Amino acid sequence: MSGGSWTRYAFVAFVAVLVAVPAVAPAFWVTLGNYIGLYSIVALGLVLLTGVAGQTSFGQAAFVGIGAYTTAWLTTSLGYTPWITLAIGLAVTAAVALALGAITLRMKGHYLPLATIAWGISLYFLFGNLDFLGGHTGLTSIPPLAIGSFELKAERALFLFVWAIALAALWATANLLDSRPGRAIRALRGGFEMAEAFGVDGARMKTVVFVYAALLACVSGWLYAHLQRFVNPTPFSINMGIEYLFMAVVGGAGSVWGAVVGATLITLLKQVLQDILPGLLGRSGNFEMIVFGVLLVVLLQRAREGVWPWIARLLPRSAPRPVPDAPPLKARHHAEHPGPLLEVRAARKAFGGLVAVNDLTFDIRAGEILGLIGPNGAGKSTTFALISGALPLTTGDVVFRGRSIGSRPPYEIARRGIGRTFQHVKLIPGMSVLDHVALGAYLRGTTGVARAALKLDRQEEARTRAEAARQIARCGLTAHTFESAGSLALGQQRIVEIARALACDPTLLLLDEPAAGLRYLEKQQLAALLRGLKAEGMTILLVEHDMDFVMGITDRLVVMDFGEKLAEGLPAEIQRNPRVREAYLGGVAE
Repeated sequence: MSGGSWTRYAFVAFVAVLVAVPAVAPAFWVTLGNYIGLYSIVALGLVLLTGVAGQTSFGQAAFVGIGAYTTAWLTTSLGYTPWITLAIGLAVTAAVALALGAITLRMKGHYLPLATIAWGISLYFLFGNLDFLGGHTGLTSIPPLAIGSFELKAERALFLFVWAIALAALWATANLLDSRPGRAIRALRGGFEMAEAFGVDGARMKTVVFVYAALLACVSGWLYAHLQRFVNPTPFSINMGIEYLFMAVVGGAGSVWGAVVGATLITLLKQVLQDILPGLLGRSGNFEMIVFGVLLVVLLQRAREGVWPWIARLLPRSAPRPVPDAPPLKARHHAEHPGPLLEVRAARKAFGGLVAVNDLTFDIRAGEILGLIGPNGAGKSTTFALISGALPLTTGDVVFRGRSIGSRPPYEIARRGIGRTFQHVKLIPGMSVLDHVALGAYLRGTTGVARAALKLDRQEEARTRAEAARQIARCGLTAHTFESAGSLALGQQRIVEIARALACDPTLLLLDEPAAGLRYLEKQQLAALLRGLKAEGMTILLVEHDMDFVMGITDRLVVMDFGEKLAEGLPAEIQRNPRVREAYLGGVAE
């Protein structure tokens, strides 16, 4: 049996078990199954937010509370139907998430999770101190859900509905991750610089993920309120927020099915421990939290990716299918521009009293390979960062195709037609070569989160993958198309970066030390690739230390020393320049 067939049969078996549970399982297990379904929906949002996008949140329980309290108050006090309150709850949650995200997501490092703890606690106490929400006593007499005239009063009747929504959320999230915005979300884990180099507005994408996870939590809260038909603040405390994060991490924070596995394991383990520990210890208490803490430490030591990825490695895998050909994506308009393609005009960058780039001026003409060289500390990388938008200018300007791009965000510069690689390779180790290169084509697609989640983007996705496969073949990496980028040698990873940059159909290609760390034959292959790109009309700015490599492929050179332009000219002229030889080249023969 192939891996793909095995996966389909396993899913069908899982659905069959879900259908059978309400019919044959005792009431206790049906109730437990309902809670596992509710928790899976919340944990799924954390898989996307924390596991994929790298944004740790302890406050998801507060969004569950917003969904629960919105429907509880509107149905009991104003007589709204639950279906209307779901729409209102989602709108309220989106507004709150946008407001909190605007503040919280600006933070980095440990400040982000601390901020989520702060607003998680704040919302919990807000629920308990508003009289119209019943204070700490809560709200009762919440009406049951109904589909037409059929009321979902019994937990057995509600079980299938809860799991239908959970499976729909899993399907939508899996679709989202396998799409244009999904690749952008995965790229966030590699840092803003990498994602924004290909046109992704990192801050906006982080907010989108944050709101998506909040909306899933809201749906879970709405279901919870109509399952319990009573709400009070206790289930929405920070302790529950920590528990949701446990579920995502234990199950596998990088996998959608990890949400279900984590919710199941934590819920069952919590139930077992609550039954066993008081008898063993001779007293009652929340001792299960101690066990959870120990479990998490052991898991991070032995299986950091979580339980589901560990299980998945033991299961048979299907061979990847070849990428079928498809019509090309829309090409960028490469109209000829009179004069230089790129101009650096008296660019200056100062870090306090240190001037890294001092009134530097040079230009790049269309169709040439320009090398930017100089000794260590000359300011080459800083200049590269000023052109690519990674650093703002102190004074001066950078002009591309007659328009200023100085101090613009990297994603705006990418949209103008500038692609780039990085001095230190920036790849997501577990992401395939195909997905990395497809990320480069981000700006050539239009699919948003909603279309991707509903799988309405398959035509554009097929064209994107076909384009990625063409660029991979162009760079000689076809044999590695479906391999994870982290499994490749350094030289191959650098070629992947070039293929990714080419997928955005750039007018100007910026290469930051592409030959660093490569062996002789790899450098020869890279040189042949760059000559081929030049023959196709590509304009390239190359920052490099390897003089033999630079002299053999560049049309002109700009030499920097101490942040200033020392010389400019043809490679042969630079080799003969005594100032350059003294500052940098030393014994290179004419």
